[in-house]
Amino acid sequence: MAVLEIDDLPHEPSVTVADGSLRTLGDLLIARARATPDIAACYQKENGQWQKLTWSGLHQSACAVASGLADLGVEVGDCIAILGPTSTAWTVYDFGGQMAGASTVGIFPQQSAEQIRFLLTHSESKAAFVANDIEMETVLEAAADLPSLKAIVAWTPELEAKWRDRDPRIMGPERFDGEPMSDADVEARQAACDPEGAAILVYTSGTTGPPKGAMISHSNILALAEGIQEIFTFYRDDLVIAFLPMAHVTERCLAFYGRVSAGVPAAYATSIGTVIDELAEIRPTVFGSVPRIFEKVYARVQSEVAKSSPVKQRIFRWADGVARRRLRRRIAGAAPSGLLEFQYNLATKLVFSKIKARFGSRVRVCITGAAPIAGEILEFLWAIDMPILEAYGMTEATVVTHVNRLDSFRLGTVGRVVPMMECRIADDG
Repeated sequence: MAVLEIDDLPHEPSVTVADGSLRTLGDLLIARARATPDIAACYQKENGQWQKLTWSGLHQSACAVASGLADLGVEVGDCIAILGPTSTAWTVYDFGGQMAGASTVGIFPQQSAEQIRFLLTHSESKAAFVANDIEMETVLEAAADLPSLKAIVAWTPELEAKWRDRDPRIMGPERFDGEPMSDADVEARQAACDPEGAAILVYTSGTTGPPKGAMISHSNILALAEGIQEIFTFYRDDLVIAFLPMAHVTERCLAFYGRVSAGVPAAYATSIGTVIDELAEIRPTVFGSVPRIFEKVYARVQSEVAKSSPVKQRIFRWADGVARRRLRRRIAGAAPSGLLEFQYNLATKLVFSKIKARFGSRVRVCITGAAPIAGEILEFLWAIDMPILEAYGMTEATVVTHVNRLDSFRLGTVGRVVPMMECRIADDG
C-alpha cells in the first residue's frame, strides 16, 4: 500500500483568501499561490506512488495553459470544455481557462455524441480538452462539421499521436505546457472579466427538454467560498479525497474552489471504484460524498458482523448500543456519565477504531448531499464520532443553500441556511 506522505503542517485554522477583495476565479488562484506557494495543492497517484503539485506549480501550469489558449485565439468571455476524470489535469485545464478569462464548461464522462454535441454547440466552446480514447471517439463524432470548435486537445501525447489523423483540430498537450502567460497579460485578462459574468457553465438536466446551462458567476463562487468559512472551519493540516466528477457543481464549486480558497489539498482517487480501498492510503480528514459511498461502507460493516462469531456479534451490538446512548445524551444537551464515557472509550478501542480505519483513521467530519441518506446510517456515524453533515442546494443557487453545523445539527434535516443566502417557507409549509 502506497501511503500518501503529506506536508507537516500545524493543526490551526486555515485562512481563506476569498475575503471580499477578489474579483475572479483567476484572482483566487493567484492569491492562494502567493499565500502558500510551496504547500501541496493536490496529490495524484502515478506508477503506484503519490505525486504532489504545489499551489505555485498549479498556478504556473494554469498560466501555461492560458498562454496556449491565447495562441488559439481564445478571448475573454469565450468558453472552453473539459472532458475527463477528476484529476490534476482537469484542475489545471480549468484554471488555465480561468487565467485566460474564459468560461469553463465541465462535461460528464461517458455521454453520447448527441449530448456532447449539444453542450459544445450551446456553449460555443472554442476548445475541448479530452482525456482518453473512449471520450475522443465520442467527441470527434459530436464535433463533426462544428465550426465553433477550433481545437480538440488530447491530454497525453500518446492520445494525440493515435488520433491526430482523424481531425486537423486535434493537438497534443505540449502546446499548453510551455512558457506561462505573463503576469501582466493574466492581470489584464482578469481585469477584463465581469465579476458578475459566467465563470463556469454547469449543465443540469431539466424536467423537460435538453439540459439547461446554469451560468454561475465569479461573484457567486467567491461569495460561497467566503461564506462557508463562517460555518465550517478548515485546518491547515486538513486533507480531502476527491473522486466525484468535476463536471458536477458540488465537486467543482464547493469542494474544488472552496478548498483553493482555504488552501486545503486534495488527493485524487484513481477511480470511483477504488475510493473505498484508497481511503486507507490517503487518510483524509474531511470526507464528502453522495450517500451511496456511506451506504456501501455501512452495508459492508453489517455484512462482516453477520459473518463473525456470536461473541463478536454481541460485542458489536453492545458497542453500538453504548455509542447510540451517548449520542442521544449529546443531542439532548446532557453530558455522558463517567461510566458511559468509559464504556464508549472501550467500545472505540474494540470496535469503532477498526471501522474508522476503513476511512484512514483521520476523518474528523463527513459531508453528504444530493440525495437523502438513511437515518440509521446518520445516527451510526455520529455515534462512532464520525460526524456527518447533511447539506442541500441547487445548481442555480451555487451548490449549497443549507447545511448542518458541527455545533448545531439535527439528524435527518439539511440544517440552516448558509450566511449569504435567504430562504422563505411557503404559505403551505
